[in-house]
Amino acid sequence: MTQLEETVAHLSRQVEELNEVVARQDAELSRMTHRVRMLMEREAEREQANSGGVILGDERPPHY
Repeated sequence: MTQLEETVAHLSRQVEELNEVVARQDAELSRMTHRVRMLMEREAEREQANSGGVILGDERPPHY
């Protein structure tokens, strides 16, 4: 019985630690997603300001 209690206590501690890791990763992923979105918007604005037109993903740069 004592061994079962020790095992449950150990597993409970591991679950709590894993939960903290997942929570940190979720927060970091949210921050990174927000940053990428902001960077993409900023780059789109910059491209639009420089080209004066619509941004096309398959458009070749002028030096080709």
